[in-house]
Amino acid sequence: MADLEEEHLVENTRINRDSTVRAFEVWCAAQGPPRLAYPCTTATYTAYGLHLIRRGKAGEFKPDSVGQYMSRIYNWWLVDLRPDPSRIKGRTRAWKKTWVQVGGTVDRSAAVTLEYILRIIAAIDKSTNIGKRDAFLAALACSNLHREMELADQLNRRIRVYDIGLLLTTAVSKTDQAGRGSSRFIEDREDLQLVRRARAWRAVLKDLGGAGPDDRLFRALTRGGNLVTYPADRKRGNRMRPGSLNERLQHLAEQAGVPYVDDKKVTSHSWRAGANTDLAEAGVPLAERNIAGRWADGSHTADTVYDRRHGVGKRDPLQQVPLYGSQAKTPRFIPEA
Repeated sequence: MADLEEEHLVENTRINRDSTVRAFEVWCAAQGPPRLAYPCTTATYTAYGLHLIRRGKAGEFKPDSVGQYMSRIYNWWLVDLRPDPSRIKGRTRAWKKTWVQVGGTVDRSAAVTLEYILRIIAAIDKSTNIGKRDAFLAALACSNLHREMELADQLNRRIRVYDIGLLLTTAVSKTDQAGRGSSRFIEDREDLQLVRRARAWRAVLKDLGGAGPDDRLFRALTRGGNLVTYPADRKRGNRMRPGSLNERLQHLAEQAGVPYVDDKKVTSHSWRAGANTDLAEAGVPLAERNIAGRWADGSHTADTVYDRRHGVGKRDPLQQVPLYGSQAKTPRFIPEA
């Protein structure tokens, strides 16, 4: 199986796939008689999918989760060894339809829009090394619509600080696993103060000996504000786990008194969703938001998944229609009092 350890896979993708595959292998071994997991037959693949659907109907999974699990297993095999997924896809779609009809909803993390970002940054003690890192982390995650993996991967040499803003290159993202890279200039703002926060954090890194061009932009710190040291054989080197960044951003939200927004939990993805929501509310076209958030060209995910307005939102398309349906000064009918 060593030849299947794809180096190009994003770490989170590989971790999720491996945990899903292990669960499938355990299930196959527990059947009587045991089933072959790799490669498996279409019958085995379908049986496992039905097993997950039964668990889902009992409340353990949602339809989209089952679809993701089966997709990970399907993509685990070499192309020539893959089973026919059509039957289990059909059963999952049928289940999702009935699930939605009885009130099923997909859980989404909260949208941490700019007003919440500023509250979170205001609650940070920016006189400490940890505070300088956290303030820049919170501001940058919002400004560049970052995924946690992208934040963990960022290197010092990929960010250039100017008086008027930052030039940032995201080398690899979920939609750019080939590593073509995406560069974006982010103009400084009076409210987020990206330039000042970037310079403050870079000064800390320089003092601590972590400002090398190939050093990670965000580093784990001890309580005393020094760089955490890791064993020499650590697979990630000095790179923070994406999950650690998620936990840190959640901590910052809780510290500011906003662990939930609109009854939804704040996660690292809340920064991405919040920034896109702000952009959508301001009327920024989808194509521009796709570029800013590194969504695939032509994708509608920014509108269908990451537009999470608080309350009723601010934009109502009907308001673009003139009152009474025309530009006439006098309505053709008398409206009710």
